[in-house]
Amino acid sequence: MKKQLGTISLALTLGISSLGAAPSALGAMPSGYGAAPSDQATPSDHEEVRSDTAVAASNQVNEEVENAKADEIISFAKSLIGKATYGSDYSYTYPYQFKCASFIEFIFQSEGIHLGSRDENYMVQQGEYVSRDQLEKGDLVFFKRSSSSTTPNHVGMYIGNNQIIHMANEKLDIVISDLDSTSYYKDNYMTARRVLPSLLPSNPPTKADNIIENAYGLMDEVEMGRVNDEASMKFSGGGYVNYIYKINGIDLGATSVKDLSEIGRTVSRDNLEKGDLIFIGSTPGSTTPSRVAIYAGDSRIIVPSSEGISSRVLLSDYYSSHYITAKRVF
Repeated sequence: MKKQLGTISLALTLGISSLGAAPSALGAMPSGYGAAPSDQATPSDHEEVRSDTAVAASNQVNEEVENAKADEIISFAKSLIGKATYGSDYSYTYPYQFKCASFIEFIFQSEGIHLGSRDENYMVQQGEYVSRDQLEKGDLVFFKRSSSSTTPNHVGMYIGNNQIIHMANEKLDIVISDLDSTSYYKDNYMTARRVLPSLLPSNPPTKADNIIENAYGLMDEVEMGRVNDEASMKFSGGGYVNYIYKINGIDLGATSVKDLSEIGRTVSRDNLEKGDLIFIGSTPGSTTPSRVAIYAGDSRIIVPSSEGISSRVLLSDYYSSHYITAKRVF
């Protein structure tokens, strides 16, 4: 997989100054999810203003950057045609294997954009709603099994010219499909979400944006465990959080989850902003945090642990039931 610094490098190049995952794995999607029907042709810092709404982000993100990022993701997605097969045993190295949502997650993440999930039930809750006649490149397009269904069972990415690219099914694998080509795409169309504005940093990036970019960008560059040693880039979960904030000029002065939970002011889950600290318990209903995560916006969290650093969503059953509190530390 490519280094996950795509957003940063793109910004420099262009000169810009909405459930069920365990913590160590996203887990399999519910049975029957993720396939288009095979009988279809294709289916001061405290003063800094921060925003966590897709509309506000859309107003701040440079449109040129957004379009360029969409083109990058589309190009990479097209490069996988003929190189990946449909299946539940996900493989993010060649020979690739995906279901529909894991394919979408992979192509976004490979270009530096973390959705935090490979489940269409979570993706459909992210970003902002967009009508069918207003689709733009990079939008996520969702389909339902039948007219009476209330949840999506398939997702693709809009690439322009009334087309989507998607991991269709076992027979077709990755294909480009016209949204008017079959009755499936016409009758089973459910909704679309625009995620790129809310998942890109503001223009210019805020301190919170820089924290998130650093946290994502260093995911594969550190060794996680129980020891904190900046020189060798070895950290505990709390130590990693402390380091990310430190290199952005914020001295938390703590590396234990308990001590971090006592810093800053409490914020409600409904008012989370990028850069807030999220505290997770080891059991549902616990009031003692065992892990700390960084809120990355649009329901996403960056979760460091001894096993590594994961990108997840608060929408999942696990994090919803294990969520304790959140703190704003700058």
